[in-house]
Amino acid sequence: MTDYEVVIGLEVHAQMLTKTKLFCGCSTNFGQPPNTNVCPVCLGLPGSLPVINGEAVKLAVKTALALGCTVHESSIFARKNYFYPDLPKGYQISQFEEPFSTQGHLDIEVDGKTKRVGITRAHMEEDAGKNLHGVGGDSVVDLNRAGVPLCEIVGEPDLRSSAEAAAYLRALRDLLVFTGVNDGNLEEGSFRCDANVSIRPRGSDKFGTRCELKNINSFRFVQRAIDAEVARQTAIVDAGGKIKQETRSFDPDTGQTATLRSKEDAHDYRYFPEPDLPPLVIDAALLAKAKAEMPESPVALRARWTSELGLTAATAATLSAHPAYAAFFESARQGSKDATRAANFVANDVLRGAKTHGLSATFTVTAENVRELLGLVDSGQISGKQAKEVFAAMEAEPSKSPAQIVKDKGLKVVSDAGAIESAVKKVVASFPDQVASVKAGKKGVIGFLVGQIMKDTGGSADPKLVNELLNKLIAEA
Repeated sequence: MTDYEVVIGLEVHAQMLTKTKLFCGCSTNFGQPPNTNVCPVCLGLPGSLPVINGEAVKLAVKTALALGCTVHESSIFARKNYFYPDLPKGYQISQFEEPFSTQGHLDIEVDGKTKRVGITRAHMEEDAGKNLHGVGGDSVVDLNRAGVPLCEIVGEPDLRSSAEAAAYLRALRDLLVFTGVNDGNLEEGSFRCDANVSIRPRGSDKFGTRCELKNINSFRFVQRAIDAEVARQTAIVDAGGKIKQETRSFDPDTGQTATLRSKEDAHDYRYFPEPDLPPLVIDAALLAKAKAEMPESPVALRARWTSELGLTAATAATLSAHPAYAAFFESARQGSKDATRAANFVANDVLRGAKTHGLSATFTVTAENVRELLGLVDSGQISGKQAKEVFAAMEAEPSKSPAQIVKDKGLKVVSDAGAIESAVKKVVASFPDQVASVKAGKKGVIGFLVGQIMKDTGGSADPKLVNELLNKLIAEA
């Protein structure tokens, strides 16, 4: 504990997943040669006029709905005036006094406790270009990002630690990815965060002077940057100094923040309504369509899986780490008698070979084949251990069905009670101490004995029959 309370508010810029920019038809594809995804509109050339991207509006509305915001029927675009090389017009088209949505919330979990964080607003704006320094000894500008559609999500100053800030960002990223409005790709800059950080005497309700940490693109770096800034501000105040309001950067190599520029207030940007765009009207039909298309949130999904299917919180979290993982599991478990077994198989075996990029994912096998494989286990045709062998073969020969692999390999569960009984007797005789422990009431030890029997039978013994015979022989021992 220190004498100060940390106050943090986050501003997240989430790129909306449109094929073209917010006010023109230029592509939003990442990684193109510099200054190729540009036109007179996003270059800010005289006489060019912006036209709003309807798909961007729809995705922005979905973002607001996912955050529980109030969506306003009419809103106004504004010009945010400032001069910087990556902003060729000399202003950014954003929203200020009348954004399209306000007053939402996001629930986060830290140390097993749930906390509700307020959302001040979610508004649309265009991205700026990117300055690249040290290229051939020069500073150059790539304007491919200029005009890319963003939804800026402004959080209330409700966060009180760097851990809460990181949890907020992870929860927000998961929500936007599952909603299908953002790909969550921090490395490519489509999910960026600015953190407003201040300290105040513990128990005070008056905010301290805040500093803004700009464009942090890693959850880990967000925690480190906030901790470093809190330490810096604490040292200044303890020494009798005053915090200056400014924008700062974070250097992960040094672990320190550094001054970028003095922090502007709203009046410094000389906001005024964008004269080239009419008011944005979000009618009832658009709002109803967006609501109808809203998917289940990752929080609701995890809650359903744990309550209805009996999955552990950890397994549910693994399967909901990406919307494609969740869709794969939901498809693979259809018809399964044991949802937990299906979940563990997908989490432990299937996802080991999965690869994701943005909202897309690739798997080494299909959900249909995993569903068939789990069906063979459910019906007792193969054991769980044999299923792993079949799965490895499925990965090596994707064209073959699980049933064909079972046939080719001659795999089947041994249900001959006589054959299994001899294996059970052998294990009972070989592990008298463990048998004694089971008889003494330590039922967990029986799993070890079952494992030995399955090992001796090459995993081919019927597990149900093994358990029945093992319990019978232990009771008679």
